[in-house]
Amino acid sequence: MSDRNTAPLKLAFLGLGTMGFPMAGHLAKAGHEVTVYNRTAAKAEAWVATHGGRSAATVAEASAGADIVFLCVGDDNDLRAVAGEAIAAVAPGAIVADHTTVSAAVSREMDALARERGVFFLDAPVSGGQAGAEKGVLTVMVGGDADAFARAEPAMAAYGRSVVHMGPSGAGQLTKMVNQICIAGLVQGLAEGMSFAQQAGLDGHKVVDVISKGAAQSWQMENRAHTMLDGKFDFGFAVDWMRKDLGIVLDEARRNGAKLPVTALVDQFYGDVQAMGGNRLDTSSLMKRLTR
Repeated sequence: MSDRNTAPLKLAFLGLGTMGFPMAGHLAKAGHEVTVYNRTAAKAEAWVATHGGRSAATVAEASAGADIVFLCVGDDNDLRAVAGEAIAAVAPGAIVADHTTVSAAVSREMDALARERGVFFLDAPVSGGQAGAEKGVLTVMVGGDADAFARAEPAMAAYGRSVVHMGPSGAGQLTKMVNQICIAGLVQGLAEGMSFAQQAGLDGHKVVDVISKGAAQSWQMENRAHTMLDGKFDFGFAVDWMRKDLGIVLDEARRNGAKLPVTALVDQFYGDVQAMGGNRLDTSSLMKRLTR
């Protein structure tokens, strides 16, 4: 949570899933007035029971009068529906900031819709997973109006260890795509390394302890290598979500001409994991298709 002394704001948070629930909680802990909305009302009521604030029955009710409306929903279609309602409900000058991972195209579409009403829209996808959301140490990549970013950044710092303005509308989503490209290759390389160690008769845990001190070190190795060796794949960011993200990446690459052969291959490997019934396993479950 941020230690900044920021004036309390009137905020709305729409979408209380794995990420949104703790993120909204950090805003409440920072002293802001938070109203939450979730399609499943019971989850919003559970949030209020945990963090205070209030819940609203509709997007419009939650958004009305808010200085900033934060969203963390599902996909492009969810964003169009929810952000569209929020943009229509807030006053001119308000900010609608989206933490969903979606396409850059839909973010630009929402930005244009917001500008027609004198509202600011920020695309602000996050990285760090469930643990990062719970600890308040997410990385937030933001696209959109620079002045709107400056107004929203102190609130985002409640759950963001790094909150960076990347450029105009869509730049946050494009940066998140780079993040997912890099992660896909890293996880596959780590899975292959751990599988090789096992096949070679090595103590995989000992191997990780040694090579993590050298050039092979990464966040994925530190946080997932040992659990991969133990066959544990229940750490939050699901294969279904990663395939959604990689689909967005590959669509964008087809538009901009980027060549992503490894990313395309790893996307297929995640499809194999889904076919094995691993839809809700975390992304490190690439190991399973090498050890079945």
